[in-house]
Amino acid sequence: MANVEHGGRAGNAFGAGAAETAKARLKAVRIGLWVIAAVLAVRQLTVVLSTPKGERLTDLETWVGENGVLHVKGSLYDSSQFTGTPFGGLVLKPLTRSAEQALGWGWTFGTLLLVVALGMVVARALPKPVTRRASLLAAPVAISLLMLSLPVRNTLYLGQTSIIPVLLVLLGCFAVRGQRASGVLIGLAAALQPTVLLFAPLLWFTGRKHAAATTGATFGALTALAWAAMPHDSYTYWVHHLAGVGLGGKADDLGNQSLHGALLRLGLEGPLEIALFLLLGAAVAFLGLRRAVRYARDGQLLLAVAITGCVAVAVSPTTWQHQLLWVLLAVVGRVGKKTSDRYMWPVAVILVITLPAKMMLPNMPALYPLRDNVVLIAALAAALAVPFLSRTSEYYRRPIPTEYAPAVPARWSRVPLLPFLGRVLSRPNLLLELLLIRVGYSAYQQVRLAATGGTNTGGRVTAEHHADQILSIERFLQLDIEHWVNHAVVKVDWLRSFFDFYYTSFHFIVPLSVLGVLYARRPADYRWARSALGFATLFALVGFWLYPLAPPRLMPGLGIIDTVHGVQDFSKPDYGTLTALTNQYAAMPSLHFGWSLWCGLVIAILAPKWWMKALGLLHPFFTASAIVATGNHWILDAVGGAVVVGAGFGLTYLLQGPRPRTLPKPAEVSTREPVPVTGRTRS
Repeated sequence: MANVEHGGRAGNAFGAGAAETAKARLKAVRIGLWVIAAVLAVRQLTVVLSTPKGERLTDLETWVGENGVLHVKGSLYDSSQFTGTPFGGLVLKPLTRSAEQALGWGWTFGTLLLVVALGMVVARALPKPVTRRASLLAAPVAISLLMLSLPVRNTLYLGQTSIIPVLLVLLGCFAVRGQRASGVLIGLAAALQPTVLLFAPLLWFTGRKHAAATTGATFGALTALAWAAMPHDSYTYWVHHLAGVGLGGKADDLGNQSLHGALLRLGLEGPLEIALFLLLGAAVAFLGLRRAVRYARDGQLLLAVAITGCVAVAVSPTTWQHQLLWVLLAVVGRVGKKTSDRYMWPVAVILVITLPAKMMLPNMPALYPLRDNVVLIAALAAALAVPFLSRTSEYYRRPIPTEYAPAVPARWSRVPLLPFLGRVLSRPNLLLELLLIRVGYSAYQQVRLAATGGTNTGGRVTAEHHADQILSIERFLQLDIEHWVNHAVVKVDWLRSFFDFYYTSFHFIVPLSVLGVLYARRPADYRWARSALGFATLFALVGFWLYPLAPPRLMPGLGIIDTVHGVQDFSKPDYGTLTALTNQYAAMPSLHFGWSLWCGLVIAILAPKWWMKALGLLHPFFTASAIVATGNHWILDAVGGAVVVGAGFGLTYLLQGPRPRTLPKPAEVSTREPVPVTGRTRS
């Protein structure tokens, strides 16, 4: 080995070649991530600057605009539109004239630079040891996630200053040297956002007592300076409004993701609500700060800072959407002993802090308390409940690896295109799967609602024109049986009731049942089938967008009876275009038939008995009959559904390779000694 390492030219050449290849790939990935971050930054800049002047940077306009609060003589809080501290007003007042002149470009570019600086600091603050790959890729990933997050998007759009306190805290904890400088920066952040004072106990109990004392002294000095310069405003803010309580929007607004706002939304008010808020706030502060200190002593200071920030989110009387960046920082915590579980927490946090709450949970009254407080729940989970791994845990750096099935030879040498999407034998994390399914379905609904072909009236004209095209093609092919089937079924009551029930019920029940059985019994095949279904649905959304199509029941003069929805009112120009749940002109391709065909094929391929296979294939047959009999689809819509399902299976094959024909049985593997290596493992 010594000869190979020190004198073997061939070995050195081979090693150097492999190292150069890996280095080139890492460089390409890094460049790609920076390009993504730049594109997201440009997009956010374009969105803000392309918005009409009266609609963008509305909060900043309220403060420093031509008739803004900071221009008006008298108290800053007379109109309750200024929600910052008196020190914030004292700092901003001298800048009002220049800010007014550069209200768009200057402020937006400055905010983008702050976001970039924040991402760079976060990347440097990752707990050690950090691999070289992680250190190189962390900065663009962090900046991209920040650009996508709702807090940053709201800050850019509204013209808020909420990024500055977060950046000052991170600079004080990770960038500057010396406890005095650290305390000054965090104290300055607290003077702008008082809940930042919660970081003083974190500093004190982690051995940085001088920094904690400096934080308090800086906060006190700056607040006293503002009090001396603006005594009336300081009294209004600190005494009359109790550190800003009641300023800005109503405290029970959905944007206030604090315990106070949640209790008000639950119907509590008065002394009972105040007492309960103080009690819960004290408990959250005590337990959360104790956890933060523990992780700071463990060497995970960035996680400790994120937990403390999540505590501040919960205990602040008002925590608006643009002040929720602390929740995103909690993504650095590691959760789970298995590799497959490691992504659950980061994905959940990113989705919560990036997507509207309505996409996270179904629109059901019973779930409104969860949906309305989803960001607060994420903050409380990070502060109190999520079992982040300690760096001393054996699973922190080396989680239980994922097992892969043996590769199956493909017809073409380039398949699979993405080898790392190997056939995983273990089950994916159930909570993560449910979350992704929910978000995917919400995105599906949003695209269907958006694909109206322009305006409602214009969309109807386009959709009916496309329906005439489909009908002409069917007549040419002698497939125009919709009217005959529809009227034949209507004449038989029990048959009409059967197809109505089948159309409205089995569309979701059967695919979810198939996915559930595969998840429980055949995890590897679950991943294969789920990918094919997802790709098929994605292709269908493209069809909805490009080719809005009126179903037979919405075609005037055709005489189709809508057996499910009842009598149609064609006198309304935009009738049928859009409902609260779906776009009625998203008919091509038919996902009713497409999903049923997917179910039938999966059952036919995987079911162990012939009668199961036959029963599975009956489902797409009954579905095709139902969509035609009820007047909801054309025959060619079903053909389109079959095409997208075939494309979904085909793309899955190209990306992941063939489905394994045989899978190792756990019982057999566990009884053999030694166990032969038949697959791959990935940590």
